[in-house]
Amino acid sequence: LGFPAIFFCLLGVYRLLAFGAGAGVVALVILCFAEVGSRFQGTGGPYLYALTSFGKLTGFQAGWLFWLSRLFAFASVCNLFVSYAAYFLPSVAFGLPLAVTISGVILLLALVNFVGIRTTTIVNNVITSIKLFVLITFVGVGLFFVSSSSFAVQSTALTTQPFSFSSFSMSVLLLVFAFSGFDVASVPAGEVREPHKNVPFALLTALVVVTVLYMGIQIVCIGTLPNLATSTKPLADATLLFAGSTGAAWLSAGALITILGTLNVLILTSSRILFAMAEHEQLPPFLAEIHPRFHTPGAAIALCTVILLVLTLFGNFLYALSMSAIIRLFTFATTALAVIRLRNREQTEAAFSLRYPHTIVVAALVLCAWLFLSSAWQEAR
Repeated sequence: LGFPAIFFCLLGVYRLLAFGAGAGVVALVILCFAEVGSRFQGTGGPYLYALTSFGKLTGFQAGWLFWLSRLFAFASVCNLFVSYAAYFLPSVAFGLPLAVTISGVILLLALVNFVGIRTTTIVNNVITSIKLFVLITFVGVGLFFVSSSSFAVQSTALTTQPFSFSSFSMSVLLLVFAFSGFDVASVPAGEVREPHKNVPFALLTALVVVTVLYMGIQIVCIGTLPNLATSTKPLADATLLFAGSTGAAWLSAGALITILGTLNVLILTSSRILFAMAEHEQLPPFLAEIHPRFHTPGAAIALCTVILLVLTLFGNFLYALSMSAIIRLFTFATTALAVIRLRNREQTEAAFSLRYPHTIVVAALVLCAWLFLSSAWQEAR
């Protein structure tokens, strides 16, 4: 919901090429996640994969970094929530109203997660349905208003605008964040029916749907919004131009619901990572305690809630987004390596097996290394 403008600033006319490159990177990583995930049925996702494949030290590093990536992702997305909320109440973008809005959202979602996985799942399924309806409608209607002259200008600019490899690399890195979410599907596997079958199916289906949808959104934004580079809520601004104030209000409301769904999942997975690490005796045992009534890790949820409040109130969208994307590269790499490690052990049978696994793993590792080396030194450090 905030990416079209960021990519315009970074790449200009070359941003659609970055989408293709980003989808390619993520596709390789998802294939690795699909095979490794099909071998496990416990909670933890990339943490559990690294712990089982490479031992306690690497497992701890993977779990800790994956948890941090959840926190920074939450902070970036929650700040985007405020940008869209400001369409209805401009005052929430600043000062005390901003702090109250962020605090209210975080506490509400923490409560939803605390009362049980079933409640969290129902909320997330409803929000996901609304999200898809809103975004598909935006693309379906917006395509009728796309101006071909916008793309003619883009084509002409391709021959005159210098290509910046560093900006291209940074855009692909941020697209890793945009396409991500697949890595969290495996985290609550211990609370999912037949995860060894359902997790690979969910990962591969999501990749196809997300890639098609993102490309459609980008095309509509390019073709309908002249001031794309300066927009903080590009989808709402584009809708305002081709569907008027009523359409923009409808899209903004849908965007708020969409963002809430993402935030809901981030709280779910961040607390489960702490739970899984405590369950394997790599964090204090109180984080693995289960509430007797709601059967959820209450202490882990409470700790995540406090930290999320601090990070979100004192962070900003782009910095937190970049941090989350860089951190994910480590868990991507360890999961890719786990494909080969687990195949060599042959202790667990994979419900989903890759063809040419060595080629896919090497390609995924090379691309992760490229993106890490292309990141800003301050953030990488």
